[in-house]
Amino acid sequence: MIRQTVAHVDLGALAHNARAIRAFMAARTGGAGPVLAGVVKANAYGHGAVEAARTLLDAGAGLLACADIEEAVDLRRAGLGAPILVFGAFGLGDLDGIFEYALTPTVSTPTAASRLQAAAAQRGVRLRYHLGIDTGMHRLGLRHDNLSRTTPELLASPNLEIEGVYTHFASADEPGSDLFARQQRNFEAADRALAALGARGYVRHAANSGALLADPSTWFDLVRPGLLVYGVAPPAFEGRVAVRPVMSLRSRVAAVKGVRSGESIGYGGRFVARRPTTMAIVPAGYADGLDTRLEGRGAVLVRGRRAPIVGAVSMDMIALDVTGMGVEPGDEVVITGRQGEDEITVGEMAGWVGTIPYELLCRVGNRVERVYHSP
Repeated sequence: MIRQTVAHVDLGALAHNARAIRAFMAARTGGAGPVLAGVVKANAYGHGAVEAARTLLDAGAGLLACADIEEAVDLRRAGLGAPILVFGAFGLGDLDGIFEYALTPTVSTPTAASRLQAAAAQRGVRLRYHLGIDTGMHRLGLRHDNLSRTTPELLASPNLEIEGVYTHFASADEPGSDLFARQQRNFEAADRALAALGARGYVRHAANSGALLADPSTWFDLVRPGLLVYGVAPPAFEGRVAVRPVMSLRSRVAAVKGVRSGESIGYGGRFVARRPTTMAIVPAGYADGLDTRLEGRGAVLVRGRRAPIVGAVSMDMIALDVTGMGVEPGDEVVITGRQGEDEITVGEMAGWVGTIPYELLCRVGNRVERVYHSP
C-alpha cells in the first residue's frame, strides 16, 4: 500500500443488501418477487464494478446493468457471463461490441433501431433488446405518446426481438410527487399501446431505489435499485429496508503541528486561528473525491470524535482542528464510516455540501485503493 487513504468495500454488506431487498419484495408479493438487476454503472457507484457484479450475482441478482458498452465489455473481459443490459445510447462505432460481447442494448431512438437491424442482418443473427420509453423525464427514450408512429417498423424488424420495456422515474424519491404519478400512468399507457401494436412476451421494469421503496405497483417484472443496494436509502424512505453502507473511506494522520493565534491555514488563508490550535494533516483531498465545500462545514472522525475540517480542501490534503484530542501521527481517520460510537454517512456528508450521495461515491478517485472484504 502506497497511500494511506483507502476505500474499504464490504462485500458482505453488499450481499446482505441485495438479499434484504429481495426479501422485502418477496414479503409483499407472497412469492419470489420481481427479478433484481445488479446495477453496476459508474464503476458500481465507485465501489468497483467487477467485484460488485460478482457479489450481486451470488446474492441472487438475475442480470447486470451498466451505463455504456465500455463498462459492459470490462465485465465480460473479467469473465462474467450473466446477461448485461446497457442503459445508454450508442453510436455507429459501438455496434461491434454489442454483438462480440453478447450485450443487450437499449433502443431509445428510431435511428438506433435501424442501425441495430442493419448490423444484425449483416451478421445473420437475431438480437434481443430493451425498449426505452420516455414517460416524462425527457432524456433518452421514445415518447410514450408517439409509439404508434415510432415503433411499428422496429417491432417488425426481422433481426430484432423485444425482450424488455422500461422507463426511468425522475422523482420517485419525493413522496407525493405529481411527476412520479404521471410517469406511472404514462408507462402503463405505453405498455397498452405496445400490446395493441402486437408486442408480446417482454419484461417490464421501472423501479429505481425510490420507486422500489415507495410503491410496489412500480415493480413489474424487474427492479433496478442503484444506490439502495450500496447501502444508502433515499431520506424519505430510510429504514424501510435494513441496508448497510458498503463503502467507508479511511486515512491516517500524516502530521500534527501547532498553529498560533492569528495565523492562517491552507490556500487563500481563509481560516485564521482564533486561539493556539493543534492541527492534524491528512493525505486526502479533492483528487480523492473530497468536496472542496467541506471547508468549514465538514468533519471526520479521529479517536472516536469529530474533528472539523479547517482551511481549504486541497488536491492531496485536508487540515483538521484536533486541539485537546491527543491526536498523534498514524492515528486512523474515518472520512465516511463508523469509528467508535459515531458514524459519518455519505448522506450526512452530502447534506453538508449541498449535493447527493451518488456524486460523492462516484467521485472517490482512481488513486484511492479499494480494499475488498469478502462476504
